[in-house]
Amino acid sequence: MRPENLAQRWLRDYRQGRLSRRELLRRLGLLSLSVPTIGTLVACARSVETPTAPSGATPAAPTTPGEQGTPSAGAIPEYIDRTKLDKELNFYNWSEYIDPDLLTEFQETYGVKVTMDTYASNEDLLAKLQGGATGYDVIVPSDYMVSIMINLGMLEPLDYSVIKTITNIEPENLKPYYDPENTYSVPYMWGTSGYSYDTSVLGEDLTSWKEVFEPRPEVRKKVVMLDDQREVIGAALMYLGYEINETSDEALAKAKELLLAQKPYVLAYSSQNNDDLLVAGEALIAHIWTGDALLSEQEKPSLRYVIPIEGCTVWQDNLCVPKTAPHKYTAMAFIDFLNRPDIAGRNANYIMYGSPNKAAREQGYIDEAVLQNPGVYPPPEVWKRLQWIKDVGEAGALKYDRLWTEIKTA
Repeated sequence: MRPENLAQRWLRDYRQGRLSRRELLRRLGLLSLSVPTIGTLVACARSVETPTAPSGATPAAPTTPGEQGTPSAGAIPEYIDRTKLDKELNFYNWSEYIDPDLLTEFQETYGVKVTMDTYASNEDLLAKLQGGATGYDVIVPSDYMVSIMINLGMLEPLDYSVIKTITNIEPENLKPYYDPENTYSVPYMWGTSGYSYDTSVLGEDLTSWKEVFEPRPEVRKKVVMLDDQREVIGAALMYLGYEINETSDEALAKAKELLLAQKPYVLAYSSQNNDDLLVAGEALIAHIWTGDALLSEQEKPSLRYVIPIEGCTVWQDNLCVPKTAPHKYTAMAFIDFLNRPDIAGRNANYIMYGSPNKAAREQGYIDEAVLQNPGVYPPPEVWKRLQWIKDVGEAGALKYDRLWTEIKTA
């Protein structure tokens, strides 16, 4: 899709309430549009009112895909057994994390009505399922949450006689530590956890975690760290030359010393408003996730996202089926659909996150402007510096818990 057409789609969805203003800004910025152009587009979008029915008119009833009983057969693969498809599917996803037109296309093609609910965190997802919500068919947990759910027996093994599009996924994104054989999960989107800083104050050449853990005088009390023990301790370990999942007493003692020395210079430990603090100028440097960093750059162009030379965390969100899913076969068909190259490409272009779908990239379905954005797709030499946060076992987890408590309460 041409950038101008994609921008018009986003503006339409913003007017219809499908996108927040912040998410619209993030996506427009990734198209390399100028700040004045972005501002004009958003202002115009706000000024256009959604047409309403004349007074006294009765709105037309929405058409339910598949209501006539026969789905469009054109794009359903032969290996999908149409007799096993249910009439509905319940999708539990992060907010603004799929192209809504793809849900409509799945409905119209497969004859399955898709209902989507959203959540704000992995913990919300887990609490909802543990609280008795048994109606969801497909969920999108992050890497570590997949591991937790597997250990709790909450996930259904995937049926790869249905999800044949698994072959489109980049091998480097498959067989992750949290699901070594992809028994329960298929990669959906991915990103990194580096830091963002204000170039107008600190210049253009920052490359190391040193700027975060041993900040220069003008940055002190203006550093923000993620409120996440594995991310923060892991970043400290990488800066010190250790692996991100190191559990030796020696390494953790050095990480503790570094973090305690840094703490007087930390404005806040926050994963919720670290980007807001950067934009407001209250913070000059922040430990941050990719999407938040790129969004912040659109609101404050002097910000720059860095994957440090010592490396940083890489994370991956995944498509999974809960053990309690009422429509399991249809869930498998939906996951297969989302991993078709054309569908995955359109989805990646729309939500502007890194896609693990190698076939979509190689077949030209992902826009070149997106592929060339190093904030979305780091080059191979940078990818080699990325590390996954892994399960460190009960003993290791207790060490991390104790260290984190000591840091936060010091």
